[in-house]
Amino acid sequence: MRFVFPPIRRSRNPLVRALSLLAGVAVLGVLLVFGVVVLGVLVAGGLVFFAVRQWKLATARANGAPTPQPQAASRPNDPNVLEGEFVVIQQSRPVHHH
Repeated sequence: MRFVFPPIRRSRNPLVRALSLLAGVAVLGVLLVFGVVVLGVLVAGGLVFFAVRQWKLATARANGAPTPQPQAASRPNDPNVLEGEFVVIQQSRPVHHH
């Protein structure tokens, strides 16, 4: 079963056609401006977030607090150590998969 839209009745009047074209262009323009405003708000929010984060790190360094180091950088790489999260499975009990 197919759903078929009714045929679009286009007006033959050139004035109505021109006005509908202008209305379509105006709607596209409003959507474009709205998108640019949303993008600007996101960029401004990101810049404020970044500036506050940098300010907090700078004040922490000025107060003598140590800068946070990643855990991997604090110890040397041992090729015999495999890092990750593991679950120990007991051989005596069946494993239930979720």
